[in-house]
Amino acid sequence: MTNTHAERYQQITEILARHGLGFLVGAAGLQRWVPFERGLLGHEQRAEPYTNPEHLRLALEQLGPVFVKLGQVLSTRADLLPEPYRQQLSLLQDSTPPVPGRIITDLIVGELGHAPSELFAAFDEEPLASASLGQAHAARLADGTEVVVKARRPGVAAQVQEDLEILQNMAARASRHWEAAADYDLTGIAEEFATTLRAELDYLTEGRNTERFAANFADNDTIRVPRVFWETTTSRVLTLERMHGLKINDLAGLDATGTDRAALATRATGAVAQMVFRDGFFHADPHPGNLFVEPNGRIALIDFGMVGDIDEQLRDRLGALLLALVRQHPRRIATALVELTTSRRPVKLPALTEDLAPVVALYSGRTLGEVKVGNLIKEVLAILRRHHLQLPRELSLLLKMLLMAEGMGTTLDPQFQLGEVLRPYAHGLVLERYSPSAIAGRLSQAGADVVDLTAELPEQLRRVQAILEAGGPELHLRTVELDPLIDRLESAGQRLGLAILAAAFVRGLGDLAATDPVRRRSWQLPVLSTGLGATGSLGAYLAWSAHRQRRRRP
Repeated sequence: MTNTHAERYQQITEILARHGLGFLVGAAGLQRWVPFERGLLGHEQRAEPYTNPEHLRLALEQLGPVFVKLGQVLSTRADLLPEPYRQQLSLLQDSTPPVPGRIITDLIVGELGHAPSELFAAFDEEPLASASLGQAHAARLADGTEVVVKARRPGVAAQVQEDLEILQNMAARASRHWEAAADYDLTGIAEEFATTLRAELDYLTEGRNTERFAANFADNDTIRVPRVFWETTTSRVLTLERMHGLKINDLAGLDATGTDRAALATRATGAVAQMVFRDGFFHADPHPGNLFVEPNGRIALIDFGMVGDIDEQLRDRLGALLLALVRQHPRRIATALVELTTSRRPVKLPALTEDLAPVVALYSGRTLGEVKVGNLIKEVLAILRRHHLQLPRELSLLLKMLLMAEGMGTTLDPQFQLGEVLRPYAHGLVLERYSPSAIAGRLSQAGADVVDLTAELPEQLRRVQAILEAGGPELHLRTVELDPLIDRLESAGQRLGLAILAAAFVRGLGDLAATDPVRRRSWQLPVLSTGLGATGSLGAYLAWSAHRQRRRRP
């Protein structure tokens, strides 16, 4: 351990101990750094004692930028923390005193080789905003285009790297000594957080994210994404087109301009739904400060440092969960949730199903458009936390975004229903899951798995036969009797494989029909023809196979 690390360990331990968080000190194996003094460091005493959630927030504030960002991330993790802690951590603000303008000027010279006065027609050394990792300055290009220049704070990368190493080390120690940390894969959470924060330090990544969003919304004239100016962009400096407009939660300003707030809520959350269900690439921090309403009514999105990516596997599992929710089947919902989550303990599926049943009953008979999505998410997350089921990073970011989107929508329009906006996209995802190409893909994979199984089983039995012939354990079964058994198993396995494929196909048709009877009609004839043909072929094969088996029997 370096001397710098030793000093930082001591500082972390002292702050945690002063806030009465000694159990964290013990869990992380930091006892030798415990100070002898007590008292609330950096905050004045008050008559009413601070609560444990307040102590945690105050401690993270004092620990610096990395721990503040960790607290902000944890404030969105209802699968990990109860509401009082999340509410306090949501109050953490990522703001610090600005770096002097001359230091930012020196940084730009070092990165771009020229002073801001040579690169821009105008550059304001007073920052527009200042955060823990960097700050933003207004500037103007030679052609008059207004831009924002984001510059990373000097020295912050080294500070972040040190704290991330310490944080990951503390998580590893806690996982060895604290059962709750092991249950929730604290090491994995720390690694995911470190990866996310390191990505935020690289402005080239943010620039690429910005252009990807611009491409995704190229055909949507209600959403605007800033242009990236790559000639004045590096990993430490990012130049973006400046967005102007009212913050989306400025209700008085919106009313003064005659904005239809209900329509605005639908457009804004529609953009969120497109990110999740169509693009599979979403803005993970759509708070009001990142959305502006331009004078012409367009919504401008900014700050693409934190994003989420939905891969095909997650997309498919989300489709399975949505279908189970639509059919209001607690057991299938439980199974789909287990597929989406992780746990270090064996999952008790009957108990999870039993806990989900009252939630499903509460929404029984309602369409997705009639459901308060935020309440449903919170209830399900509370159950997941009770069963020690942890969400993967992408899914936790997605749920956080949906909760923020619903909050934004109801702020704009008290009658807003997020489910109504999500419904066509959710139905599309379910239909996509059961499209002919998707069914064919899953049948192909299922067929490959079954073929592997039926091919391996006879070989395994032959190995057993060889062992017995070589003088293995005594059994009251003659090895010669295994030959016909193996043949029959091989044949039965092949028929079983075909039957599984057919059953999967029929099940897919049934689920497809349950999702959207209107769109089903356009597929009815070709799908029915294919299904009948496949069923007929299967029946003919099974009849021929059974006849051949009867003829081969002595």
